[in-house]
Amino acid sequence: MTIPSPASPQDPAPQTPASQSAGSQPTGPQPAGSRAPRSGGSGGSGGGLARGLQRVTASALGPYQSAVVRIGFAATYLFFLLRELPHRHELYGPDSPWHWDLARQLTEGNRAFSVLMWTDSTVWFEAVYVLTLLSAAALMLGWRTRTMSVLFMVGVLSVQNRSIFMGDGGDNVVHLMAIYLVLTRCAQVWSLDARRAARNARRAAEGLPPLRDIVGPALWVVLGPALATATLMGGLGGTWWLPTLLWILWISAAVWWAVNRYAPHSEARTLLDVLANLTHNATLAVIMAEVCLIYATAGWYKIQGSRWQDGTALYYPLNLDYFTPWPALSDVLGASGLMVMVLTYGTVIVQVAFPFTLFNRRVKNVLLVVMICEHAGIALLLGLPFFSMAMIAADAVFLPTAFLVWLGTRATLGRRRLLSRLPGRSRTPGKPGTPTRADGPNGRSADGPARDGHGGTEEPRLQGGGGGHTLVG
Repeated sequence: MTIPSPASPQDPAPQTPASQSAGSQPTGPQPAGSRAPRSGGSGGSGGGLARGLQRVTASALGPYQSAVVRIGFAATYLFFLLRELPHRHELYGPDSPWHWDLARQLTEGNRAFSVLMWTDSTVWFEAVYVLTLLSAAALMLGWRTRTMSVLFMVGVLSVQNRSIFMGDGGDNVVHLMAIYLVLTRCAQVWSLDARRAARNARRAAEGLPPLRDIVGPALWVVLGPALATATLMGGLGGTWWLPTLLWILWISAAVWWAVNRYAPHSEARTLLDVLANLTHNATLAVIMAEVCLIYATAGWYKIQGSRWQDGTALYYPLNLDYFTPWPALSDVLGASGLMVMVLTYGTVIVQVAFPFTLFNRRVKNVLLVVMICEHAGIALLLGLPFFSMAMIAADAVFLPTAFLVWLGTRATLGRRRLLSRLPGRSRTPGKPGTPTRADGPNGRSADGPARDGHGGTEEPRLQGGGGGHTLVG
């Protein structure tokens, strides 16, 4: 039960700049004939509107950006849970100072959702903690992404709402992004689902049926009764949107499976693709707006503070024991009045200016690098690694597609070189054990993005009946 891409391998559509993020523009020279013809006269605005509508409905935009956001937030929460593994009972479990009865009263008052409020059993807590760990790892790898994104959201909301005083600003960002990721098609590239889809595409090109998918239907069958039980027992919190979202996802899984199996080339299949693309693109726009809102509010609130106005705000956290994992380094920076002033004013300027730089690609990219370096410095100097990882993952939605494609190519080449040096691997082309390129249909590589005829990138197509970006598997 998959969410296929709008075009099939047998009839690939010409690539447009769909993989560019909303904040970036195509880079490099464009080959002749690759630009769409301009509409002239009075029909120009109408033609532009039609092209824009076709773009947001025909494809899921920002495949690389959404993949980086998926990997970044899943990795952030995975590493956080692993670091707190020895202290999990004191933070979120039965030994927490914010004990189960207090958490129960709070969640009933604010209608928050947490499966940890179903029972105070230690076994149940351990099961939820382990399930959240596994779902974060699977989401990072892109395995059964739709199912894992839902389980990841459930795990994040459950753990955070169990002890709300244990988090920081980074937890709030993870909380929101865990919900948004459920609505995106974030496994188009750099995922095990995309690899499985490419493998089925090769089989389709060879006239073979897709590999039989047993895991997807099994997950659908298991999660359905669990969702029904939670709904009937009133365990989905006091809001209407969460049970509605979960039921829509579960029912739509069956619809996708039925349409892909019995009417793969019908108008119903096209309609499902359009709805999925619109949902993805709208959610991606919300993520971008969320990041801009975070920086804008943070910057403007800082401007109102007297310590930020006189350029001394950074001095105080550098001299607090709680925020000085490297006391010697903090002392060196805190002793320089000029450095403290530059970093204080620079932080405010970058945060306030960033939303306005989205209209200029070059300036936006420069500020993006500055902000990523700023968060890296916060992780190092103030000892807030997971806050910094969450913000860097959120910033990644604005990274240029050309850079991400280059980064993916470098990673692929590095992996192949590493595998070629392992014992038993032959470096001679054609010999057994040689890591060769697996070509998909029309000569495209199944290991990564293939180049189309216009110098753009073409994503692996997710076909019905096989793997890919799935609703329940």
